[in-house]
Amino acid sequence: MSESVRLDKWLWAARFFKTRALAKKAIEGGKVQYDGGRAKTSKQVELGAIIRVPQGWDIYEVEVISLSDQRRGAPEARTLYAETDESVQRRGKEAEARGLTNEVMQHPLKRPDKKQRRDIQRFQRHQGE
Repeated sequence: MSESVRLDKWLWAARFFKTRALAKKAIEGGKVQYDGGRAKTSKQVELGAIIRVPQGWDIYEVEVISLSDQRRGAPEARTLYAETDESVQRRGKEAEARGLTNEVMQHPLKRPDKKQRRDIQRFQRHQGE
């Protein structure tokens, strides 16, 4: 554990990004927020700071509990931060909404056969006229 850690290094050590370069790119792109505002890559992380980090479809809002500049296993990385209750609830609601959206969209059970493809092509030709 070290006394001061750069933001990009902490995000990498906490396993939010695979490489420091990806962490740097996200920070410079304004995707990562430190205490409600934009931060530079070299920002020194402080205990108790709130960091918003995008992860796929979700946005994690975490509080810094511990500092580390070394990347370790995932269980150890999770000890560096604690996710806020609002973040957990928001991610749960968004995941549920995505699940419902996926249920509504019906995908075909199989690919069209030769006759169905010809019908589709014939329909598309007539739509263009």
